[in-house]
Amino acid sequence: MRFGVAACTLIALFSALSMSYQISLFPPGLKTRSLMIAAASTEVLVDTPTSLVLDLRQDTHDVQALTDRAVLIGNVLASAPVLSFIERRAGLPQGVIKAETPRTPNSPRAFETTDNKKKTSDLLRSTDQYRLDIEANPTVPVLKLYAQAPSAKAAGQLANAAVVGLRDYLQQLAVGQGINPRSRVNVAQLGTARGKVINDGVSLQLTFVAFLFFFFASAAAAIFVARVRKGFKLADERDTEAAPARPRGSGQRSA
Repeated sequence: MRFGVAACTLIALFSALSMSYQISLFPPGLKTRSLMIAAASTEVLVDTPTSLVLDLRQDTHDVQALTDRAVLIGNVLASAPVLSFIERRAGLPQGVIKAETPRTPNSPRAFETTDNKKKTSDLLRSTDQYRLDIEANPTVPVLKLYAQAPSAKAAGQLANAAVVGLRDYLQQLAVGQGINPRSRVNVAQLGTARGKVINDGVSLQLTFVAFLFFFFASAAAAIFVARVRKGFKLADERDTEAAPARPRGSGQRSA
C-alpha cells in the first residue's frame, strides 16, 4: 500500500513539474517554461496633417469618412508587410506576430487569412506568442491596439512598435508613390502603452492542479489494475477447485 502511494506521488510530481518546467536528463536540470501572459494597449488617432478632428470648420461627414479610413488603416496594420516593420521596430524575429483585423458592425468577425488562421496547436503555444488585436471605433477615427507577449516589457514594446511600424510603412509607401505630405494620413498615438501581467502566479497554480490530477489519475489506474489482477487470480483459483481430480495410475500401462 505504501509503495503504491509513493509511486503515485512520484508520478504526479514528475508530471506536474513537466507542465511548468522543461526537464533535461542529459545533462540533468530544470528550465522554467514560459507560462506568463502579459498585455498592453494603446490608441491610435487617424487624422489629416491639418487636424480634421480639431478643425471646427469641418462637418461630421468628413469625420465619418475619416472613420471609414481608420478601418482601412487597421486592416493594413494586420497585413504581413506592416507586421514586418513592427517586428523590426520591436526587435522580434520575422513572422512571429499574429494579428487580428478590426471588427466592425458590417464585419463582426475578423477575416481569416493564412497568417492568422487558427490551429489546434496554438493552445500549446498561446503563452509564448506575440499577438496584436485591432479594434476600430465605429463613431470616431480611432483604433485601439491590444498587444499580448510573454512579458510585461515585451507587451508594451509590441504595442508601441505597432504604431511606429505602421507609421514607417505608410511613410515609405507615400514617398514611393509621390504623395504630397499635406495629403497624407497622419497616425498619432494617444498615450504610451505599458504592459501588465494578466495571469500572475499561474505557474504555481498549474503545478498544484496538475499534481492533484495526475495523483488521482495514477491512483485510480493502480486500483483498477489491482482489481483486475485480483479478479484473474480468483478465477484461476475457482478453475483449479472445479477441475476433477485425475485417478491415480491413470497414466500407467497395465502389465
